[in-house]
Amino acid sequence: MRVLLIGSGGREHALAWALAKSPKLEKLFVAPGNAGTAKVAENVALDPNDHTAVLDFVRSQNIDFVVIGPDAQVVAGLGDDVRAIGIPCFGPSKQAAQLEGSKSFTKALCDEMGIPTAAYAKFEAEAPALAYVREQGAPIVIKADGLALGKGVTVAMTLEEAEAAIRDCFAGAFGASGAEVVIEEFLEGEEVSVFVLCDGVNSLPLATAQDHKRAFDGDKGPNTGGMGAYSPAPVMTPELMDRTLTEIIAPTISGMAARGTPYQGVLFAGLMLTQDGPKLIEYNARFGDPETQVLMMRLKSDLLDLLLATATGQLAGHTAEWDPRTALTVVLASRGYPGSYRKGTEIRGAESLDTDALRVFHAGTRRDGERLLAIGGRVLNVTALGSSVEEAQERAYRAVDAIDWPDGFSRRDIGWRAIARTRA
Repeated sequence: MRVLLIGSGGREHALAWALAKSPKLEKLFVAPGNAGTAKVAENVALDPNDHTAVLDFVRSQNIDFVVIGPDAQVVAGLGDDVRAIGIPCFGPSKQAAQLEGSKSFTKALCDEMGIPTAAYAKFEAEAPALAYVREQGAPIVIKADGLALGKGVTVAMTLEEAEAAIRDCFAGAFGASGAEVVIEEFLEGEEVSVFVLCDGVNSLPLATAQDHKRAFDGDKGPNTGGMGAYSPAPVMTPELMDRTLTEIIAPTISGMAARGTPYQGVLFAGLMLTQDGPKLIEYNARFGDPETQVLMMRLKSDLLDLLLATATGQLAGHTAEWDPRTALTVVLASRGYPGSYRKGTEIRGAESLDTDALRVFHAGTRRDGERLLAIGGRVLNVTALGSSVEEAQERAYRAVDAIDWPDGFSRRDIGWRAIARTRA
């Protein structure tokens, strides 16, 4: 098969690496890709937001299958446009992708299907939103309704934080995504990510993961797109997984089908494990980043086979085989991220570290001759396998320390929750 993968981040490098191992693959293109994807595929200088250019490339290169990585292209309906020219595409329809593109859409589905989630209210104007949080008090959660690059959520521990977050949204900090605001109750518990493939009717649970959103050690600092992750999540017991599939995933799939917008793609459920059981925090309509990096390190099955079955409604009977070891990834980011940072700084020593148990996935990188340059906020994902979280962590940080990049930084405590649990 000739396959086109859309995206340029660490998620896409991990997906490209896994797809490249498929015996069904003839040729893999990545648009636009990065310095890492160039090692396992052919990068293509396409703007993923230019749907016409993407479709022209699909036709001219006789592409058999398109895989969409980033949320922006999923929510913009690129998959619909690809399917309209008769090519199968992994990624939900624009209507189904509202599960990620609109938090109020997902909340309404939860109400309709009885899916456990945080109590909430939505607002289209600043004054009533401010009045509501003053009535409710803190802690409380403020969310821009639309996509905001993982930065549109504020877990406000004080009323002042909540008010500032509301003002930011309505002042345009997140553009059109903040024109409507969802305010949720603060849930106590531990967060976990669950990934499930859905072909519109059938579903196949993949694996669990936990990520680290805050920029600095001890879960301090601003929210980011994710500074590290590990899989599986030890806190997610078989009983909790069963409850999640029964109480959250199954009614979501049936509810979407009943609305005439069946969900086909990967359903990424962000959950809070509360005293009352798992509750849905939010859905993403694509693979996570950096969770994909740890999932792909553990996946032993043919990724291309699974994605194609999902996209063509033939998931029934498929299974996914996993490496029982723990995978842990540490994100190296440009100093200053998630705020402003320098671009074009050189990275040395990152490209000779790969082994069977360790991969350095690229995100914001590009090649300048022999030099590897950082051009993004999150730049590298150092991903290791180990027999335990501790071993995977130790192996990952040993590789992090071997990379010469003075302009980069990472957290030093990825996996701390799981490690603390084993030592308790």
